[in-house]
Amino acid sequence: MRPLSAPARDPAPSRTAYRMHRLWLTPMYRRMLRVGLPLLVVVSAVGWYLSDPDHIRGISDKAAEIRRSIQERPEFMVKLMAIDGASEEIAESIRAVLPVDFPVSSFDLDLPAMQDRIEELDAVDRADLRIRPGGILQIEVRERVPAVVWRTAQGLELLDAEGHRVSSIESHLKRMDLPLLAGEGADEMVPEALEVLATAEPVASRIRGLVRMGERRWTLVLDRDQSILLPESRPVQALEQVMALEHAQDLLARDIAVVDMRNENRPTLRMSGKAVEELRRAKGLVAGAGAE
Repeated sequence: MRPLSAPARDPAPSRTAYRMHRLWLTPMYRRMLRVGLPLLVVVSAVGWYLSDPDHIRGISDKAAEIRRSIQERPEFMVKLMAIDGASEEIAESIRAVLPVDFPVSSFDLDLPAMQDRIEELDAVDRADLRIRPGGILQIEVRERVPAVVWRTAQGLELLDAEGHRVSSIESHLKRMDLPLLAGEGADEMVPEALEVLATAEPVASRIRGLVRMGERRWTLVLDRDQSILLPESRPVQALEQVMALEHAQDLLARDIAVVDMRNENRPTLRMSGKAVEELRRAKGLVAGAGAE
């Protein structure tokens, strides 16, 4: 009797194999298995390792050690400070506000913060800091230039052309080359004061000072007890008129105590006390002669 032959094998894949094969052909699935799965394993391993505080502390210490070894290399060390453009007094003040203990790593120097501290000094207008080859901290300083002396209730102050404080002085005799300002708020109007003084150049040798009155206007004080009262607005133009009269008629050479320009429509001249007495005496003589 002939044996029964085994049923022929169906070459078609099973449903499960077919689905797995189709899934494997999906680009996203292949990318996930090739990249995502290894990455997940690595992240999980790192997360497990970092879950131990001792491991984290060890990594931090090692990183700090590597960083310190790099920062303290000789080529990164700053050995000294050089200050240019400053007087000896200002240079000493800069060293006082920057107590740097040399040698120090350049990574430990906060140059912007150091620049801000230097520029907080009254006498310093600008400071530029850089580290030169050879381990030198180079500081370029531009000092404020005194333009006027300002008399206050507390004493005398040197101000620059913008009204910034430079320093204090004991006596105006030490800076007779600078004009004297007085009055509350004069420091806020230094640019205008310098314009007024420049306009008064024809009588510069007679100027004793410029006084800010009521924080509103200027009075120019001259020798021989003469004063020129300037208006709140357009003081330079008002003084130009006075200087024109001085040039044409020697106005300030006369017995005049006050030139009042506060009202530009009605300038006023006030005679000195001696001139008034002489005028009264002259009037009395004229009156006596008329009575005879």
